[in-house]
Amino acid sequence: MGSLFRSEPMCLAQLFLQSGTAYECLSALGEQGLVQFRDLNQNVSSFQRKFVGEVKRCEELERILAYLAQEIHRADIPLPEGETSPPAPPLKQVLEMQEQLQKLEVELREVTGNKEKLRRNLLELIEYTHMLRVTKAFVHRGVEFEPSYEEFPSLDSDSLLDYSSLQRLGAKLGFVSGLIHQGKVEAFERMLWRACKGYTIVTYAELDEALEDPETGEVIKWYVFLISFWGEQIGHKVKKICDCYHCHVYPYPSTAEERREIQEGLSTRIQDLYTVLHKTEDYLRQVLSKAAESVYSRAVQVKKMKAIYHMLNMCSLDVTNKCLIAEVWCPEADLPGLRRALEDGSRESGATVTSFMNTIPTKETPPTLIRTNKFTEGFQNIVDAYGVGCYREVNPALFSIITFPFLFAVMFGDLGHGSVMFLFALLLVVNENHPRMSRPQEILGMFFSGRYILLLMGLFSVYTGLIYNDCFSKSLNLFGSGWNVSAMYSASHPPAERGRRALWNDSVVRHSHVLQLDPSVPGVFQGPYPLGIDPIWNLATNRLTFLNSFKMKMAVILGIIHMTFGVVLGIFNHVHFRKKFNIYLVTVPELLFLLCMFGYLIFMIIYKWLVYSADTSRVAPSILIEFINMFLFPSAPTSGLYAGQEHVQRLLLAVTALAVPVLFLGKPLFLLWLHNGRSCFGVSRSGYTLVRKDSEEEVSLMGSQDIEEGSTVLEDGRREVTSEEFNFGEILMTQVIHSIEYCLGCISNTASYLRLWALSLAHAQLSDVLWAMLMRVGLRVDKTYGVLLLLPVMALFAVLTIFILLLMEGLSAFLHAIRLHWVEFQNKFYVGAGTKFVPFSFRRLSWKFSDDGA
Repeated sequence: MGSLFRSEPMCLAQLFLQSGTAYECLSALGEQGLVQFRDLNQNVSSFQRKFVGEVKRCEELERILAYLAQEIHRADIPLPEGETSPPAPPLKQVLEMQEQLQKLEVELREVTGNKEKLRRNLLELIEYTHMLRVTKAFVHRGVEFEPSYEEFPSLDSDSLLDYSSLQRLGAKLGFVSGLIHQGKVEAFERMLWRACKGYTIVTYAELDEALEDPETGEVIKWYVFLISFWGEQIGHKVKKICDCYHCHVYPYPSTAEERREIQEGLSTRIQDLYTVLHKTEDYLRQVLSKAAESVYSRAVQVKKMKAIYHMLNMCSLDVTNKCLIAEVWCPEADLPGLRRALEDGSRESGATVTSFMNTIPTKETPPTLIRTNKFTEGFQNIVDAYGVGCYREVNPALFSIITFPFLFAVMFGDLGHGSVMFLFALLLVVNENHPRMSRPQEILGMFFSGRYILLLMGLFSVYTGLIYNDCFSKSLNLFGSGWNVSAMYSASHPPAERGRRALWNDSVVRHSHVLQLDPSVPGVFQGPYPLGIDPIWNLATNRLTFLNSFKMKMAVILGIIHMTFGVVLGIFNHVHFRKKFNIYLVTVPELLFLLCMFGYLIFMIIYKWLVYSADTSRVAPSILIEFINMFLFPSAPTSGLYAGQEHVQRLLLAVTALAVPVLFLGKPLFLLWLHNGRSCFGVSRSGYTLVRKDSEEEVSLMGSQDIEEGSTVLEDGRREVTSEEFNFGEILMTQVIHSIEYCLGCISNTASYLRLWALSLAHAQLSDVLWAMLMRVGLRVDKTYGVLLLLPVMALFAVLTIFILLLMEGLSAFLHAIRLHWVEFQNKFYVGAGTKFVPFSFRRLSWKFSDDGA
């Protein structure tokens, strides 16, 4: 069992790192991931630590690399990612790498800025070209138009136009042309009409093709507009409105000759810009392609370098400022590897004085380290989700490898559904080294991380499906039924038995809707089915009643065994932490309380199964009534299960009643006895030892090993505690609360295990309903349409089976199995109040680029 049964022993080590070798030593430690650093500068601000400048330099390099990665992705250049991560860069190469990256950034920003300017100018020229092309059709003139020419209709032809007033004011006709977004046309026209009081004429035309916006880069539809206005004041209003609506305004040519010259000039400039832009893009792509070759490795190196300086900021300086002192938690098994890492780092830096380490004693509780592999990792994550175990506490994950998938399978027992789940998990396990599985999607990633849990859950579900004889709600007749129908006919029995037994004849078979098999008739029941439930129960009308009785009793038996096993596991904790008095004053009374009541219930269930047969089943007493009468002491005598049952039950109740005060008062009085210095096995004590501050159970005067052996020597690592710290009232109240919770929990937890029966029943009934509503209907259609209808029915049956019975019911059974382990099983021995061992390891770093660019 090793480390999976109990967390690994840890020690606190002190590292003495020479200033010239500290960087290389931490680089070697980060590659191996052996130690967890303690922050020795908790009272120092992050901005006042020694290596804050180096951390800022690393952040600047990360910003540059993120900008480079962003530009590489924008240029659609593949970013190669190496399979092996390079080591942290040597200190002598850091300045050179920083200079190269800064130089590359400046060059890229300059080239990218020039490219954006060229592209923006090109888009503006293209818009101007389209605007000239469209507005040419707005005004048809045979003569050249002069800007100072006043072109107005006569008063006779249009009386609504006050031409004389405009002429007297010297108003001149002006034009504003440009492009506007398609969604702003109506609001723009309405604003022009209200602000200019009708002294404008607006003409629109939609462009045939969508153009890119020079500012946002979005491809949208544009409208070309031409606004005719009178007077400079109105012209200013028109231009301000155009600015408010972000219109792209371009100068409107006064004459046809000017229009022609502008179009020719635009055509020439566009061709030149296309040529320059292509050359700029080619050069930029060459630079980015060259940068893409090394950007991933440099990003990995910078992240490692930043992590090293973060750890160095947790170290303290000695008085000479020539040595860094660090305190780390390290597993005892990894101490040789820690020494080798320090020697390798010192050798790589070329220092004459090597860094070294030594272990120091401590009274602090170390972090918890439980080594896992790809098989046990999923089960350990389930336990850690409840709480990380205390240091050296019994780890429930070892036993959950079997109990968790088994309890799931009890609720999910179906041979067909379990086979589908097993094959799906087996597919994930076989392809776990596939490149696509290294970075799966979010939902697939959850299934992939728990692939071995799914594998065992599916395998156990196949087993329980065989026990239930349930495959897609149908039974399998693998070994032949143990029931014989022909033996119920009267013709197969001698005349003497025909009158004593309710046998069948042709008239009974013909006129009866329901026929009952009597196992007491010779030849009807030929023996139990070799494995699981007899398939003949699938045809019985009382099948649900029979299975409910079987599964309910099975759930009670499994639940009490599971809880008893949890209480027994607490003994290993008491023995390891040298608190054997807890075994006699806590664990033994808990076991007596649980077994004298609910253990006796299991005995009655199994005894009734073994003793009573089909002939005597009608006189068999009810187990529930007998269990209730055990506490009520009925005045009238009952038949009972066996002779002397009343005396056995009274003895069990007496033991249960005696266990309760021992459970409530035994431990507090024992600790008070030790605290007062009473003689204990010939040993006199004047104080007590607090083994761990975070547990009231460890307020004993001495270890139980010392008590039993009469030793007067205190164990290493324990300390004398003054009498002011002993609070009998607090210890008594804590133990009373724990005892009440346990006594009530034995009842509620036993009832909680009935969910094994309830969910198994729900799963079987849902599967039966799905079969009856789909497959049975599809199989009963005649031959003409049956083949055509059967394929879609089978497809719908498969889809509903996967989404309802496998996913929804599977998730429900999964959550209930977690609850049974967390609440009913683990609270009997598992505290889960520790801290997880988080080593300084480069493997914990994420190599993905951050989305926030420069």
